[in-house]
Amino acid sequence: MPNHSDFLHRMLLENKYSLSTSTEEKFIHYLDLLTKWNKIYNLTSIRDPNEMVMLHILDSLSINPYLHGTQILDVGTGAGLPGIPLSIIQPEKEFTLMDSNSKKTRFLTQVVLELKLTNVEVIHSRCEDLRPKQPFNSILSRAFASLRVMLEATHHLVAEHGRFLAMKGVYPEAEIQELKQGFKVLAVHKLVINGLAAQRHLVCLAKED
Repeated sequence: MPNHSDFLHRMLLENKYSLSTSTEEKFIHYLDLLTKWNKIYNLTSIRDPNEMVMLHILDSLSINPYLHGTQILDVGTGAGLPGIPLSIIQPEKEFTLMDSNSKKTRFLTQVVLELKLTNVEVIHSRCEDLRPKQPFNSILSRAFASLRVMLEATHHLVAEHGRFLAMKGVYPEAEIQELKQGFKVLAVHKLVINGLAAQRHLVCLAKED
């Protein structure tokens, strides 16, 4: 395994994740694939493997306690974030990773194949065009769009009593203020990631009853 596996292992422990060696190896395999494909497809602006550990793996895992239900949709997933890291540590949940960029979904299809992720489905589509067989308990987004745009694009995809989980940097005061009627903010969680100084927040929303 590459030497950044030691950094991954250390940072996982510092953030209180006690994972098996095989799980950590999947994270490394994913990062290696991301680095390889990034040279051709420019999937992420982050190039340093240790930064990928912090900003891709640990950042994604930070919302794990807030996942709701077993059917999870990651919209505008890009390089598979946060869906791929979460699917690795949550094999009992079903993850659908959706993106409108065919290069990114091709990459994700390869990731699913090589990491043998039987709980992940990759879909090349726009939110507005997606008509799933069943609605989703949690809809995740990371750097996808404003809260208002996200809700407008995905409101038809959420199950009754489902949740919208939007990952943000600084507290998104302006975005919360511009939310339209029909949706409510359940909570805004400050995400603390040991080793990462940047501000991170998770906005949890639902449809109004």
